[in-house]
Amino acid sequence: METNKIYKLITLPKIVDARGNLTFVENKSQIPFEIERVFWIHDVPGGEYRGGHAYSSQHEFIIALSGSFDVVINDGNGDIEKITLNRSYMGLYLPPMTWRHMENFSTNALSLHFSSSLYDESDYLRDFNEFSVRSQK
Repeated sequence: METNKIYKLITLPKIVDARGNLTFVENKSQIPFEIERVFWIHDVPGGEYRGGHAYSSQHEFIIALSGSFDVVINDGNGDIEKITLNRSYMGLYLPPMTWRHMENFSTNALSLHFSSSLYDESDYLRDFNEFSVRSQK
């Protein structure tokens, strides 16, 4: 992976067993922050997207536990990248000030999110123009 990327794809441990594989996440040994909140997104209707915001200070780690979806990242300078998550042992780390949305959810997709802080509406940047200005500073 290139070092100038704002995100980081992280391969989680995968213990292979004929009875079924096991993957786990531990604070700071796989992801670079303390987990304060966990939430998941499911039952997304076809053609819908989720997200469409950035966080001022919150770190996030996203895993496709089931199915697949794309995470579209915009750096505020016009560069856009699309990362497909479709393996339950691969996660996407997003630092603060990362604008993104998720789209192309497969049937029965399940998106698991680990956050570095409790829910705080004031941490959300929902206006892309405001995000672009703040990300240039």
